[in-house]
Amino acid sequence: MTRSVVAAAVGPTPELSGTNLVLVAVVLGISLAALAMAAVFRSQVLAASDGTPRMQEIARAVQEGANAYLARQFRTLAVFVVIAFFVLLALPAADLGVRMGRSIFFVLGAGFSAAIGYLGMSLAVRANVRVASAAETEGREPAMTVGFRTGAFVGMTTVGLGLLGASSVVLIFRDEAAHVLEGFGFGAALLAMFMRVGGGIFTKAADVGADLVGKVEHNIPEDDPRNAATIADNVGDNVGDCAGMAADLFESYAVTLVAALILGSQAFGDAGLVYPLLIPAVGALTAVLGVFLTRAKAGQNGLTTINRAFYISAAVGGLGSVVLSYLYLPASFSEFANVTGADMGTASGDPRLIAAAAVVIGIVMAAAILTLTGYYTGTEHGPVKEVTRTSLTGPATVILSGLSVGFESAVFTTLVIGAAVMGGYLLGGATLTVSLFAVALAGCGLLTTVGVIVAMDTFGPVADNAQGIAEMSGDVSEEGAQILTELDAVGNTTKAITKGIAIATAVLAATALFGSYATSVATAFAESGASEALDFTVFSPAILVGILLGASVVFLFSGLAINAVARAAGAVVLEVRRQFREIPGIMEGTGRPEYGKVVDIVTRDSLRELVTPGVLAVMAPVAVGFGLGVEALAGFLAGAIGAGTLMAVFLANSGGAWDNAKKLVEDGHHGGKGSEAHAATVIGDTVGDPFKDTAGPAINPLLKVMNLVSLLIAATVVQVSMGADENPVLRYGIAFVALAIVVVVVVLSKSRGNQMPTSDADAPEALQQHLR
Repeated sequence: MTRSVVAAAVGPTPELSGTNLVLVAVVLGISLAALAMAAVFRSQVLAASDGTPRMQEIARAVQEGANAYLARQFRTLAVFVVIAFFVLLALPAADLGVRMGRSIFFVLGAGFSAAIGYLGMSLAVRANVRVASAAETEGREPAMTVGFRTGAFVGMTTVGLGLLGASSVVLIFRDEAAHVLEGFGFGAALLAMFMRVGGGIFTKAADVGADLVGKVEHNIPEDDPRNAATIADNVGDNVGDCAGMAADLFESYAVTLVAALILGSQAFGDAGLVYPLLIPAVGALTAVLGVFLTRAKAGQNGLTTINRAFYISAAVGGLGSVVLSYLYLPASFSEFANVTGADMGTASGDPRLIAAAAVVIGIVMAAAILTLTGYYTGTEHGPVKEVTRTSLTGPATVILSGLSVGFESAVFTTLVIGAAVMGGYLLGGATLTVSLFAVALAGCGLLTTVGVIVAMDTFGPVADNAQGIAEMSGDVSEEGAQILTELDAVGNTTKAITKGIAIATAVLAATALFGSYATSVATAFAESGASEALDFTVFSPAILVGILLGASVVFLFSGLAINAVARAAGAVVLEVRRQFREIPGIMEGTGRPEYGKVVDIVTRDSLRELVTPGVLAVMAPVAVGFGLGVEALAGFLAGAIGAGTLMAVFLANSGGAWDNAKKLVEDGHHGGKGSEAHAATVIGDTVGDPFKDTAGPAINPLLKVMNLVSLLIAATVVQVSMGADENPVLRYGIAFVALAIVVVVVVLSKSRGNQMPTSDADAPEALQQHLR
């Protein structure tokens, strides 16, 4: 089956009018309704009791730390947003109005991503104490309801802002919406990547440092108030797992919509700009159903309750999407009067069936990944039980078994994602344009589940924080503590599940954007007047080199993120050890640790360390594209998607398995807390922390940032590389500058490792140098 990239490049000019304009306005209305429901869920959470005075005191400390961190992070990221605004303004587009719109909606996308992160965090730091209070005074079911409604607020806000931004672009720019949407998606993805990396470094540096000194060296509980890193650890749950992950899931939502709308305008004309908005709008409605279905029942496992709600809402969303497809789309491609793409003459079949089947593929994929991830990371299944059993023979076997789980699960999850991509692609028959759009529609199908997925994700850190507040305050009975322990274990699994689905969304969006890149290159090539031919075959040396470079960037990015956690955690360990040595009475409970110093250490380190991975993601495609050409950049993106999918799943699931293995031991298996088996699983968990909560999730926005950067620079790369406007000096100059920037930031990042001390004796002086 031969498909021409150049043939697909000439697309239609969608002209929204009449019914289509009304439908987009309806989607805009649904987005506002979703935001209104978010406000309702927020008020329900805040109406719950906020616990004892001691609980409130601890919660306020967490709130202050989280607010201070995010304020400093946003000031840092504002510099990148301003620079990117003017760079986007300079890149080619149809006219000045479109360039200006692209830059403005870039800022709006970045602002929405930041708002999702901040709003999710601001409610989570108020909800954690309410979950702890409800567990003590009302029982498991009310406590779980408060936690899940907190997640529902973030989920509905994500859906609402995503639909609001995309539908606004379509209403305002209409036939030029696809170009402006590139800016909106890039803004959401860029800020989410920085927030995910920075928040991930913060939370895991504090977590690892607290565990190594508290649990391993002093044999005290995880959230014991004698540990100076406990407040930083709880702050980290909010800036990493709430703010960072919420921003990540929002950009997944936004970028998937962007990819679908860009390709939809080429495949279905004006209908292609409307249909991808209608599907997630259905999801917004079914998400409300999923939230209200999540009501814990006595004697029923919390994870079972959440999964049931997910499956029911997903099924209703799938059914609604199928009905919508047959009501809205025509029965034949010949009825798309304004679709003029050169390869559309080969389109055949029923567009309604193709679109509906693609959406259902995405929903089925989400359910399959939920099941797979739950199996590999849940405490009730074989893989985690096997990791737990290996704790009897020491930390080395715990590490080995966890790595095995990660590697194995990556293969099966990737097969599911690959099957979904190929299934969508084959739906288009011989028509590349329709095939790529079908892949993007599979992503839209997955978006129908996002409201519930985000709720599941936020539930995890809220439950974790609630347990920490309960333990630090000492105001919760043994029965209440057991409820919170159970909810925390459920939260660990829901976080792992949402990471798996976020990875799938990233791959579908990146694949669709990859197709957009190819068509953009083909269009620019046709306009350049170049005499040479493009070679996109895998036998091209440029493609093969690009594949290797793309895979290499994923490994380098992951290594930088994990190493950043290791360095920051090392600084935390030294500070906590110092306080145990120098502050009298900490172990006896008469001395008060200096919590603020640890918060300050991880804040400084995380904000400093987030720059290097972020610069790598933006500059690597620029260096490859301008230095080696558009074919090599295509291979680069393919290599990054392939390696990134496997790496992200491996890191997320191995970390999730180690975390829940520790939970099983703490529940009394193999000797329980304080045993050698417990110490072994704690070490496994500390290794897994940066895997599952820093490097793994950060790969999702990495893939989309690199694809969006490539899409944005594609026309410029072709322009300076071939044809009448060829300019080798400018081309290689840009590549050299981009490569030099990458080298400089990586070298600076690596040099920070030399500042860490080799023993506690020289720790104070070295630590001060590290902080400087």
